[in-house]
Amino acid sequence: MTGLALAPVLTVAPNGAWAEGEGASPVHVSATLTPSLSHAARSGGRYYGAAARADHLRQDKALRAAILRDCEVLTPEIHLKWNSLEWRKGQFHFTPVDDLLAFADENGLRVRGHTLLWDQSTPDWAKHEMLDRRDWRLMSEHFSRVLGRYASRIDEWDVINEPIDTVSGAHALRRNTFFRAFGPTYIERAMEEARTHAPHAHLVINDYGFEYGNPVDKARRQAFVALARRLRAARVPLDGVGVQAHLDLSKGPIDRVGLQEMTKALIDLGLDITVTELDVKETEASASTPARDQKVADETRRYLDVMLAFPEVRGVVTWGLTDKFSWLTEQVDARVRADRGVNRGLPYDDAYSPKPMYWALEDTLRASA
Repeated sequence: MTGLALAPVLTVAPNGAWAEGEGASPVHVSATLTPSLSHAARSGGRYYGAAARADHLRQDKALRAAILRDCEVLTPEIHLKWNSLEWRKGQFHFTPVDDLLAFADENGLRVRGHTLLWDQSTPDWAKHEMLDRRDWRLMSEHFSRVLGRYASRIDEWDVINEPIDTVSGAHALRRNTFFRAFGPTYIERAMEEARTHAPHAHLVINDYGFEYGNPVDKARRQAFVALARRLRAARVPLDGVGVQAHLDLSKGPIDRVGLQEMTKALIDLGLDITVTELDVKETEASASTPARDQKVADETRRYLDVMLAFPEVRGVVTWGLTDKFSWLTEQVDARVRADRGVNRGLPYDDAYSPKPMYWALEDTLRASA
């Protein structure tokens, strides 16, 4: 096969803008790639994107080339979360988000807003204030600050991340700081608050754990639909839902029927769906690399065959693009990682060669057209 021309290599100019690197050498992503993942997604009226960080993009020109080749949408991996923006009260850190938006703007990409509220990324000082004062103004000020700065540039927001808990929650809702401070209707209040500050945005609730046939995943599917039904009946401004799709090879076969039933129930409520954080967690690394990669690709295909049968699934975002920058690898102790290598659950390996997962994504996105 012939080589494919790549997008220009970008670097950060001295003034902070993203610009074509003077004298930059070509970056090899692959000599055999057919039209990109974003092209395959657009053929079906969808988008493809990946989670990314501005510092990684700045440091790694191969990552930039891969992002520019394959992505239409970027999700800020960590820097739009509250504890990144305001780790200490009143001390704001917007630069990484601004840099990612500058890169996106200069390259014709869009950015998803992830996320306004997630208990695990709420700074300790804000948790203490919420529980001590029960004052909604803290939430309102956070929404006003973030959406006031970014709502004109980001038109799709994960307003609430991971509100469901069917194991130790209350009425299937997680007993997070927001729940304990404001009660279960914090969800309605947060969605209304987001609409106030972003009147034209696409507002989403994002959650995980819907894919498999075990009792926990089944209960989570039912709880997610019940929450969506409650919000829609109350005319809460909920436009869509995000299903994270952190697939896990240790959990047995995907529950195709259960996943179809949940997806159809959400669509019947008038909601669209985004696959927001797709990746695959491996169970063991003793098999050969080709065998491991095929298992990951097969799981990706099984999942997307179900989800992309629904036209209301508007996009697919993987939680990263390369195994080099994967939270699944970063979770592993360094000693274990040296023995087993990185988790191979994203489209490119850590040397930016496309793996079978890449072709599974390309095939399913294109076939769904």
